[in-house]
Amino acid sequence: MERIILPRQLVNRILYQAQSSPDAEICGLIAARKGRPQRCIQVPNVSDRPQQLFAMDPQGQIDALRKIREQGEELFGIYHSHPHSPAEPSDTDLQQVGYPDALYVIVSLNTRGVLEMRGFRLQDGKAVQVQLEIQAG
Repeated sequence: MERIILPRQLVNRILYQAQSSPDAEICGLIAARKGRPQRCIQVPNVSDRPQQLFAMDPQGQIDALRKIREQGEELFGIYHSHPHSPAEPSDTDLQQVGYPDALYVIVSLNTRGVLEMRGFRLQDGKAVQVQLEIQAG
């Protein structure tokens, strides 16, 4: 299984965003420098059913990608939350993969007292789970 190391500060920011929106999916991009994830950029969810789906605001996504490029970074991953379902890609997630080389991180708020965060590679309509490790410090 592929192993991905995420900095604790990055994980904490994504979890905070998810917890701050318990009834609607949050979404955003993960930027990396030299293949190492550095930061996340939240993008507004403009889905007409944000409790069940995410759709990144097109201009917000363009702006986030521009910021990543201007900082000398690259797109590493895409994240979103599932307020009412497990941290597993939905059929919609599998069908709407826009960046097949990116890591897809899903946070579930569906568990009591514990947030679940899982990572996947989504390619050819299939999800392959990766092992996420949180780097201390």
